[in-house]
Amino acid sequence: MRVVGAIAGVELRRFLRDRSNLFFVFVFPLILVVLIGSQFGAASSSGRVVISGSDSSLRAALVAELEEASVTVSYADADAASEQIARGRVDLGLELTDEAAAAFDADEDLTVVVTSSSSGGAIATRQQVDRALNALQLRLRQEAALVGAGADPAAVDEALEDAEAQVVAPTVTVTNTSSLSEAFAGASGFTVGASAQVLLFVFLNSLAGSATMIQARKYRVVARTLAAPVATVQVIGGEALGRWVIAMVQGLYIMLGTALLFGVEWGNLALSTLILALFAAVAAGAAMVVGSALDNDSAASGLGVGLGLVLAALGGCMLPLELFPDTLQTVALFTPHAWAYQAFAEVTRRGGTFADIAGDLAVLLAFAVVLLALGSVLLRRSLARAI
Repeated sequence: MRVVGAIAGVELRRFLRDRSNLFFVFVFPLILVVLIGSQFGAASSSGRVVISGSDSSLRAALVAELEEASVTVSYADADAASEQIARGRVDLGLELTDEAAAAFDADEDLTVVVTSSSSGGAIATRQQVDRALNALQLRLRQEAALVGAGADPAAVDEALEDAEAQVVAPTVTVTNTSSLSEAFAGASGFTVGASAQVLLFVFLNSLAGSATMIQARKYRVVARTLAAPVATVQVIGGEALGRWVIAMVQGLYIMLGTALLFGVEWGNLALSTLILALFAAVAAGAAMVVGSALDNDSAASGLGVGLGLVLAALGGCMLPLELFPDTLQTVALFTPHAWAYQAFAEVTRRGGTFADIAGDLAVLLAFAVVLLALGSVLLRRSLARAI
């Protein structure tokens, strides 16, 4: 066992010393988590609005209403606002003229110029802006009615605030019956993107790293190892353990990084680590198959990257499985990624227990056993060729 551990340690050190791995192993996964996670982030903005016009009570009141609705508000002069709208950097532009500000202060009707961009969120943001403007209009009407009834203008604001404080807001309970919404219920922040990227990069980098097995044979590292009192089965065990350790390092790094940087919640940590461990075993077996079946390290790297990307796409690592059509969801079940994805989703989003993911884990274990067994047989034959 000591020899097996030593061979695995050498494989891990070779992997970490390869500078070409630094970006794709430690930087790129977190960038993708941000990109994909932002599409599902619970804390995402309800819209982006740029306001042009000088500071006024109208602008302050409107901004307060928009920010209360989680709309992101920025300020710019008229030319800069037009450029942002044209480039789609904001959903809407609001022009608050001095005349509109004066009308607001005088409790008179006013006009706000609204310019929509071509972004997909423009329609939804327009609804938020209309709601904010209607709220301001209602406030003006309330103040006018009180003043018209003989109330002291100086005490109108205080009276309305007291009245609002005494009104009990109605409770609205929303029950979502959409299966798609239920599937993503409990997904906070970047959880969806993080679990998918764990699977993508664990498998992808494991397969791409299979080229080092070929290089070890080509440069007679294996031959020198077998010249020592080391059995073939120990070399096979060391290679398998080394592949598995590399996959675990990659997966644990993404899990830890996303938890610390983006607050991703991994649910029951023991279950999430178990899912990762089984999937890492699958990736290690696949890497052994590729690294043993081929004798050209460049071809192995190319095949590993291509196969890793295709299986990741089919397995829900680039687009959530829940968004797949039914036929493609069935096809996805032929990949280990889909079973690991389902297990992660159950644990991280719905607080699933071991019993809930036992079926997924069993399938992953079967994948791992088959691939490790096949990889061991192929590696034994390739070692014979290397001697």
